[in-house]
Amino acid sequence: MRTLSAVFVLSFWFFFQWGMADAGEIYRWNFKPAENNEPADTEPEYKELLQTYNGYFIGKPENKTLYLTFDNGYEEGYTGDILDVLKEKEVPAAFFVTGHYLKSAPELVERMEEEGHIIGNHSWSHPSLPELNRDELKKELAKVNDEYQKKTGGRDMQYLRPPKGTFNERTLAETEKLGYTNVFWSFAYVDWETGSQHGADHAYRSIMKRVHPGAVMLLHSVSEDNADALARVIDECREEGYTFQNLDHLVLTSEENVPFL
Repeated sequence: MRTLSAVFVLSFWFFFQWGMADAGEIYRWNFKPAENNEPADTEPEYKELLQTYNGYFIGKPENKTLYLTFDNGYEEGYTGDILDVLKEKEVPAAFFVTGHYLKSAPELVERMEEEGHIIGNHSWSHPSLPELNRDELKKELAKVNDEYQKKTGGRDMQYLRPPKGTFNERTLAETEKLGYTNVFWSFAYVDWETGSQHGADHAYRSIMKRVHPGAVMLLHSVSEDNADALARVIDECREEGYTFQNLDHLVLTSEENVPFL
């Protein structure tokens, strides 16, 4: 009987540990653009989850503040140009990097760090986090943070952008326990298709059409269009009364950690 009981307990523990990868409905992040450059919105259940687990997708709508963020899965040759513009315009940004990016473009990561930008965790191999169990998820994020520490000696990563935009309550809860703030976005457009770039004017129009107070802007550094349009976008946004801040500002100015409308 003792043997059977031990087998039962062990089986239950094994099932629980590995079954955690399937716990909870899997969501894919989406935002709802508004007309006339009004703040975007998202699903009510997403906002409730972000409030519970201290995640963000937008800043305060009464503030004409913008937060530039870039996802860096691999290097296409334009990140240096983007960094040049940010340095010239004195604009902070956040770069969410993968393990591949850390390995293949360490000099750019070091430059991001040296020039005062935030470097966030985008996972080691870009999996859908809800499909990982607790240990796998922890390793995916720890490998990126450890490699980042080796490359730059910077502070521990504080911000996480879930790969593929997929998440659920479990991943939000577990990553918060690991010390991460999940950062989604209230603006994005199809800019990541390197074989389907449409020119700087297209990028400029796409961004300016939907820019809004408090916007957390998701751009991809593989886009030549973004690199070519960025200076113009920054200048135009400033002319319209916007300021650019980093993600630390987003967290600090969010009253009572309410990150949504």
